[in-house]
Amino acid sequence: MTDPATKDPIRVTLKKLILHSKANFTADDVLKEFRTVKEKRNNRRLLKILEALAKNQPKALENLQETSKLLEKKDPFYCLINFLNYYSDVNIMQSMRKKEFTCSTPLFTKNVVDSPESVSEIKERVVQAASGSLSRTSQSSISTISVNLLGSTPLTLASSNSITAAVPTASTSAATSLGNASLCPTTKTEHNPDSLWEFHNMDNFQFQQSNIAAIPINSQENLLLFDLIYCLTGMRGSYISPVMNSFEGESVGKPIPLKFKISEQIHSSLRDIAQEILPLASHYTCIQKFIQKTTFTQCSQVLQALSEALNNLIHDYYLLLAQLESELDAGNLTLHKMLFYIRPTLNTMEVLAGAVSLIVTNDLHGGQALTLLFNQISALTGDEESQRFMIQLTQRAAVPYMNILQLWIQKGAINDPQQEFLVEDNEVIRREELPEHYSSDYWEKRYTVRRERIPCFLDKVSDIILRTGKYLNVIRQCGKKVTLPQTMDLKFSPTNQNHITVIQNAYRFASKNLLEVLLKENDLMGHLMSVKRYLLLQQGDFISEFMDACEEELAKNVDKVLPMKLENLLGLTLRLSSAKHDPYKDDVHCELLTYDLVTQMSKIMNNEEEYWLSHDRLDLNGLECFAFRYEVKWPVSLVLNHIAISKYQMLFRQLFYCKHVERQLCKIWKENSIAKKFSPQAAELYRSAFTLRQRMMNAVQNLEYYMMVEVIEPNWHLFIQNMNKVENVDEVLSFHQDFLDSCLKNCMLTDTTALNRSIFKMCNICLKFCEFIQKSQRFFLDAELTSMVCDSNDEDNSESELDFSNQKQSESSLAPTDTFSERVKRFDLEFTALLIGLLKQINDVASDNPSDRFINLVHRINFNSFYNEQMDKLCAKDALLTHR
Repeated sequence: MTDPATKDPIRVTLKKLILHSKANFTADDVLKEFRTVKEKRNNRRLLKILEALAKNQPKALENLQETSKLLEKKDPFYCLINFLNYYSDVNIMQSMRKKEFTCSTPLFTKNVVDSPESVSEIKERVVQAASGSLSRTSQSSISTISVNLLGSTPLTLASSNSITAAVPTASTSAATSLGNASLCPTTKTEHNPDSLWEFHNMDNFQFQQSNIAAIPINSQENLLLFDLIYCLTGMRGSYISPVMNSFEGESVGKPIPLKFKISEQIHSSLRDIAQEILPLASHYTCIQKFIQKTTFTQCSQVLQALSEALNNLIHDYYLLLAQLESELDAGNLTLHKMLFYIRPTLNTMEVLAGAVSLIVTNDLHGGQALTLLFNQISALTGDEESQRFMIQLTQRAAVPYMNILQLWIQKGAINDPQQEFLVEDNEVIRREELPEHYSSDYWEKRYTVRRERIPCFLDKVSDIILRTGKYLNVIRQCGKKVTLPQTMDLKFSPTNQNHITVIQNAYRFASKNLLEVLLKENDLMGHLMSVKRYLLLQQGDFISEFMDACEEELAKNVDKVLPMKLENLLGLTLRLSSAKHDPYKDDVHCELLTYDLVTQMSKIMNNEEEYWLSHDRLDLNGLECFAFRYEVKWPVSLVLNHIAISKYQMLFRQLFYCKHVERQLCKIWKENSIAKKFSPQAAELYRSAFTLRQRMMNAVQNLEYYMMVEVIEPNWHLFIQNMNKVENVDEVLSFHQDFLDSCLKNCMLTDTTALNRSIFKMCNICLKFCEFIQKSQRFFLDAELTSMVCDSNDEDNSESELDFSNQKQSESSLAPTDTFSERVKRFDLEFTALLIGLLKQINDVASDNPSDRFINLVHRINFNSFYNEQMDKLCAKDALLTHR
């Protein structure tokens, strides 16, 4: 006895669910509702019916949610089958397909359905065809029905020769259901979804063949025409079979078209003509396979849009087949006529199939697929009809991509679930939750361009696209509403450049608005001037008062310095100096770094982003670790980010250290002014020390003058000139970075670390000399008293020197037994050697970089050629060592 489920599994499953849920309707009522025509359909009512059926069933909510999504784009009857498949004891799709294949398949069915239920029957058969379950009989009936339904508007074969794309709709009607042959239900079957459009994977079902070799050629032609129509709709024929394993070439990226074998019983002349028609079936199969693969939501949006456009073109292809079958039924169709009628469609389908094959075999999506389609347009120059279709397809496929682009350049937001847009958002958390150094990384790392995702027609404006969205994103994060002055309608057209104009207009709007936010609403230039006052020592009176107030505290070891005390002294100094009128003075703070200037410079220049992290403190005093910190809020922090502030700090630390050395030299000059009262004999002992002090003062002051007047001021003037004509924020960032880099380079704070170390060593020698002179202060008083009583003699001087030599000289490399004059002479030799070495290094760097200002420093320090002879000797010595 046959299992009733195999006879009608749909009704059996429905009755079982109705019985279990105790619903008050029958299986026929459910089928009638799901076969309702589109005009009378109510998806909400259909979901209510399914909800009643699924009552008390396992995973009911999950299955209902999936069916609800499916109802938005699939035929209701198919959705019903998919829903029932969860609760059926057998696979409904497979059972229906096997049932259809076991039915008889008359080749000459010409019945036209005239009953009022014909539309419902058509829809059911169309859904079954989309599931791969319709037999040749059903296909023939559908073709006949299609002709009957379109009878009210007579179609000629000439109209089918030009396929026109229809506007995509949210749901598929009965007339276009054949185009949705890519429907693939989520069932328990392991059947390959691609097999629906591969002739040789139809469950290995073999159609019966009659011996027709002996019948007349006209009769053979008639049978062959029916077989051709079946093949052109994706069905096997009785006398036409596909060649197995014909798609193996796709695995290596080279598509191989599907080929067919025609029975040897057919006359050779008929076979030759049919072989010219059969490539159309191969192209159709290729397109349908592509449509099926790109049906589901996890696929690229561009490919889904392309699939929808191809689906609408396939609908017109079905109309052509319906007309051909109508002609065949009327006895007016021959193979020659059929070949003539399909020739334009054959060319177009060949182009479309070639394009989708390249997309599938090369795994293209998003911008890559659009680039291929756009290049195909140029390749079709001369074939106007095919080129027109390709233009339409490219426009349709580009719609979702252009929608993402429009949202980006209109609001600065990205909605790209399939990761195919050219701009990638690297944000993973909210900006408020990011570390303090986020602002510097934001501009360069938050949004990046993925070159492989850029369509070729947007390649030239990709940088503009990136900046437009970034500008708008910053404006939105500032809490300002972005409103475009005019409605944006961004559509891609291969025949014009309107989309480029729209992008450029959006860029100008975003750039202008962000500049206003930065320059006017947040006073960027005011902040930059404030940074220059404090970190580049432009506010002279404030710097002098601050150094007077903090000198004692900064002289301690860095671990003993109290940051709170420095902050209090800073606030006091700011309010007592002319800086009290600066509106941004409260943004300046004190900072004790954990590394010296050379370490900071090397880390900055080597792009070690972790340089701001905590390090073990070196044995440094507060002066060597001290720097100002300038804190700003968003969006000014885009320009004054932690990298920029660190570069300002490097300039500040070198200037501040040199200023401290100058102050110490000036201090001993004032304290030693008593030597003017000495008699010539008493003062002779100290002349060499005073001369050395003056040479040190000359070197340090010229170094300061060079950095502040010859480097920073000219570069600042150029920066202000550039800022007066900026057009976008990227130019602001670029000009600001150029200003800082130029200052660092000419102040010897970049890759020329040897220069910086030489300056640092020279300043240290100056400080040690100042310390030495200050400890020798009591001998100046003795010399003054001696000169007031009588002229000192050589013995007295020698005694003084002897007494002085017994004093301890801490933190000095000089021998403790040296006399005063010997110590001064040693300081002189050491300072001179360092200075000459520095001048030689500057000369070498200047010869390699003549455009830099390094040589100016040499001319300033060696203004009277005092060091020329010693420099020449050093150069000769180096040359001799090199020669050896």
